[in-house]
Amino acid sequence: MPHVLSVNTGTRMDFDAATLDHTGIAKRPVDGAVHVHAPDSGSGVEGDFVADTKNHGGDLKAVYAYAREDLDEWSAELNRDLAPGLFGENLTTVGMDLTNAVLGERWRIGTALLQVTTPRIPCSTFARVMEQQGWVKTFTAKATPGAYFRVLEPGAIAAGDEAVLVDRPDHGVTIGLAFRAVTLEPELLPRLLDAGEHFPENLRNRVERHLATNPT
Repeated sequence: MPHVLSVNTGTRMDFDAATLDHTGIAKRPVDGAVHVHAPDSGSGVEGDFVADTKNHGGDLKAVYAYAREDLDEWSAELNRDLAPGLFGENLTTVGMDLTNAVLGERWRIGTALLQVTTPRIPCSTFARVMEQQGWVKTFTAKATPGAYFRVLEPGAIAAGDEAVLVDRPDHGVTIGLAFRAVTLEPELLPRLLDAGEHFPENLRNRVERHLATNPT
């Protein structure tokens, strides 16, 4: 049964105090139920710190989830233990195929209602935390990015809470497809428009630039 293995939050971590270079990406499991809500900026998870509010957090990226099954594959590939929250995920899940989640599908997790919005795109901060040579390229090639959610109904989520799929749009645009379109296979970018009202606004500029230079 799909469920939450852990709820994870992060505090400020300084890379370089002299340059005020800091992050909240490395997160740790917390005990008990955690309130989630739709934020104007920053994380939608109570107690979670987001440093780069331009590219993370806000309504579209209120909650980030990554599957334990995918973490286990990475653990085997990298030959190292990967604790819940290390990838920056707020929810470490079990039994949820996040790569094949359809944009716009809704999940009841705990008492909150969440909606799949957009894939995670790896950045240099993620690479610094992982301390793996060529990490951004390696992570991108595997194309299991995890999924961001918006919060449609606030509520509380705790480790062990069941995750129930409420509904799924039939447009077929998945997290995995969207990720590949913006990273490895730009020819897929026009396909994202099939998501209709669930088209991820953070990717609109990429699609429009592609269409402008590759008219059909």
